[in-house]
Amino acid sequence: MEEDYTRIMLKQKLNFFDIFKQALTIPCTSKKFIVFSFFTSLPFFCFLVFFEIILQGLFLETSKFLELRPHYSYYYYDLGKYERLATNFVPKLIQLCLLYLIPYQLLEFLIVIVIVPLASMIYTAEKPVSFRDMMVRKTRLKGPFITSIYVHLLSTTILIGLAGFLTNCCLMVRSFDYHAYFDILLTIVRGVGCTALLVKLLEWSAGWNMALVISILEEKYGIEALEWAAYINRDCRQRGLILMLVFFAWGLTVRLSCIFYEYSDELATGSVLFTSIYTCLICLGNVMKWVICVVYFFDCKKGISEKKVDDEEVGRDVKLVNV
Repeated sequence: MEEDYTRIMLKQKLNFFDIFKQALTIPCTSKKFIVFSFFTSLPFFCFLVFFEIILQGLFLETSKFLELRPHYSYYYYDLGKYERLATNFVPKLIQLCLLYLIPYQLLEFLIVIVIVPLASMIYTAEKPVSFRDMMVRKTRLKGPFITSIYVHLLSTTILIGLAGFLTNCCLMVRSFDYHAYFDILLTIVRGVGCTALLVKLLEWSAGWNMALVISILEEKYGIEALEWAAYINRDCRQRGLILMLVFFAWGLTVRLSCIFYEYSDELATGSVLFTSIYTCLICLGNVMKWVICVVYFFDCKKGISEKKVDDEEVGRDVKLVNV
């Protein structure tokens, strides 16, 4: 009877909304987790305010560039405007890339190695977790750091390709003649290709995030963690894609809100205050993303255990038939 009950529980996989509900119970039932998350995210928040201000300036320069409508003759181009925009745009872009590649990733890694084991401890604990349990826990650093390097190399490479593809699409679209059917068709093809690449990136990011969770909670790291994540995630890719799509939409919506907020080119108190507010929302979404990744990992792992139980029972039935 107990075995049948265990099988029933194993087969009750969490759907998209159940994963969110299970993840929300972790901060709602543990104030200690909220305290740890706050102090862990504080350095990342301070850095992110500075990062987002530079990103807003880059958005402004990009919008100014897109406002320059091309003409059919090169004699009508205002080369001075292009040179001034390039002078302001390129240094900000280089600065933003360097900030993203080094301090951004390191500060986010600090959040991951704290949030993931805490969320796992609270989620799997049969009794309330004390401050002492949280403080004396052992956290691996070498393995997760190696895995994070692999993950960031993969994600950065694809992001560069996606950014280049988007830039090429924008430049081509600005010079299109929309009365020509070929140009319209080419625009549609490029848009579909860009969307498909973004969807694949989000799908892969679910597996990469799971690899980081595995490297923290289990004794696997690097290629081994990525392979194990791909194995246990192979039947749950749709759920992983939806989860990553939700957080991508969250971050994009919060960041694009600055477009609807009126701020000047110079740094003002209002713009800093507004940036701080939506940076808090980004940090909140980042913490919840890793909590959900923990719940998602355990659910996928449970599915693998279920499959092993079914395979063992099928094997026993085959042996009995042969006997």
